[in-house]
Amino acid sequence: MVMNPEDFKRLQYARDLLENPGLAAKLTNVIGMPFEKAFDYLPAKWSDAIQTVTQKSLRHALDVAIKTINHSERKSSNDILHKILVAASGGVGGAFGLPALAVELPATTVIMFRSIADIARSEGENLNQIETKLACLTVFALGGSTSKDDGTESGYYAVKVLLAKQISEAAKYIVERGLAEEGAPALVRLLATIASRFGVTVSQKAAASAVPVIGAAGGALINSIFMDHFQNMARGHFIMRNLEKKYGPEEVSRIYNHSS
Repeated sequence: MVMNPEDFKRLQYARDLLENPGLAAKLTNVIGMPFEKAFDYLPAKWSDAIQTVTQKSLRHALDVAIKTINHSERKSSNDILHKILVAASGGVGGAFGLPALAVELPATTVIMFRSIADIARSEGENLNQIETKLACLTVFALGGSTSKDDGTESGYYAVKVLLAKQISEAAKYIVERGLAEEGAPALVRLLATIASRFGVTVSQKAAASAVPVIGAAGGALINSIFMDHFQNMARGHFIMRNLEKKYGPEEVSRIYNHSS
């Protein structure tokens, strides 16, 4: 099937969202300095703490999603409401500094997950399906490129290839056994992979928040940018999934990787 002009425009829009400059570039304008210097304000060994908090936050968000999000529930207000809630959370984090991250990030991640799910629903996804909820979780792995990315693939498709098998295994495990077992190997592997990428973005957010002049107001602004970033990733991701269902993954991938 040849992709019609309207869907081609949607694909280009999704590509623009998914391949745009990362969060660090956006935050540089907020903190008013070369972003690398912001990391100097992070305590020693803070990266390990961020990874721990990040993985716990993702697990908590997934637990909440599986227990409370369904396809029939009324859609939450809009993206702006979620941004306001996240901004408020960031304001608290900014007021109390980096130690507040352990409390603020789980709350922020759950709010973002709800927003991502709303976007998925608006693009025709069935939120009753475990695979869809894991696809929402996948969004947290987008937009944080690492040295492991394959330069021959787009950043988006590199992540998709990385996570495809793990998502399938985790979905099967959850359907058969649920979330009761903390050590579920398939789910642990998936969460660890997503956390390793989401942690890069969380580290950038934490570094920006750690700049002394930021404070509560700056923390709220940083969280708004953080939220906007993942809403864009979600919109692009679920447009792509919608197009892949219509035209097939191989054809959509071919067009995506050859468009500019």
